[in-house]
Amino acid sequence: MLVTPTPLQAAWQDLELIAFAHFGMNTFTDREWGEGTEDERLFNPTAFDADQWVRALKAGGMKLLILTAKHHDGFCLWPSRYTAHAVQNSPWKGGKGDVVREVAEACRRGGLKFGVYVSPWDRHEPSYGTAAYNTHFCNQLRELLTGYGPIAEVWFDGACGEGANGKKQEYDWEAFYRTVRECQPQALIAICGPDIRWVGNESGVAREDESSVQPAGEGFRWHPAECDVSIRPGWFYHPAEDGKVKTLSELMDIYYQSVGRNSVLLLNVPPDRRGLIHENDVARLAEFGREVKRRFGKPIAQATGKGMLVALALPGATTINHAVVMEDIRQGERVEGYTIEGLVAGDWKPLAAGRVIGHKRIHRFDPVTVTAVRLRVEGAKAEPKIRRFAVYRVP
Repeated sequence: MLVTPTPLQAAWQDLELIAFAHFGMNTFTDREWGEGTEDERLFNPTAFDADQWVRALKAGGMKLLILTAKHHDGFCLWPSRYTAHAVQNSPWKGGKGDVVREVAEACRRGGLKFGVYVSPWDRHEPSYGTAAYNTHFCNQLRELLTGYGPIAEVWFDGACGEGANGKKQEYDWEAFYRTVRECQPQALIAICGPDIRWVGNESGVAREDESSVQPAGEGFRWHPAECDVSIRPGWFYHPAEDGKVKTLSELMDIYYQSVGRNSVLLLNVPPDRRGLIHENDVARLAEFGREVKRRFGKPIAQATGKGMLVALALPGATTINHAVVMEDIRQGERVEGYTIEGLVAGDWKPLAAGRVIGHKRIHRFDPVTVTAVRLRVEGAKAEPKIRRFAVYRVP
């Protein structure tokens, strides 16, 4: 039997581009990993504007924003009833502020889906390293998942270091999952979770033939890949990195190796100490969004089809250098091998090839003038269902 995604997984893969916002105590201490001993009074983003975040991310083509509601230092960006290490004890908005609420509401206003990163590792919480901590963590999860409207993705990383008491925690993952399913049944659980997996690096690069069908016990399950990478060298904002924002060329190479390899790209854009996305990042996001549209907004020809061969009708001799192919993944990953061929001076020539298509594969090749193009499937688990086959000429 073919493995297929849930409707939520299939819809998530359609997003293709999603965003991370690493923001919190580390933003103000110029660190990547805090120790949990930081003074809450350090947190004070005096020009905070979540709508500015949303505008910048939408310009970059992002469809969902995941906020680091709690990182390893345990500082909570919402007023938690279960810890004093949170925004209610900061000077920001006189202790009345709630970053999670403002970002969630800005996402709804701007048409972005909203998600939360919640670190299981908590270097501040005294109960960390004991059975009581799992209850504490579920209590905090419940606060996040019941007070802020729809949550599309809950992001758990696997960090498990020592707490303030020098102990490590044995996480009760099943209890964490039950809490998410109970409070937000429409949310996908990512990374240390059953719905979305980490691609395995922080470079934004998937494998050449990345498959959403992964081994599970004695069988297989649908477990699509998410490629996380930061637009800067660090995950949190550091003033010294203002001139180190990734170039447009670097971002496009990442796009080809993530979205173009059957994965979702999770691009981190860290807000600065003002509570704004820095001007350099804003400019680069806008460039990136425009460039993706420029390259892939208007195909020369496209078609859908089923079976072992899908042909495109071209308007005469045409120069192309890109091809995009997508399966209807709601019916599973069926293709096991394929070649894209062009009719060059009367002969069919291979232009690109692969084993896995999945949600989307993007192929780049040297410009070639063809009079016809076809997708030839060479192996399949069942009748191929091609959602889209398109060719482009990208200057």
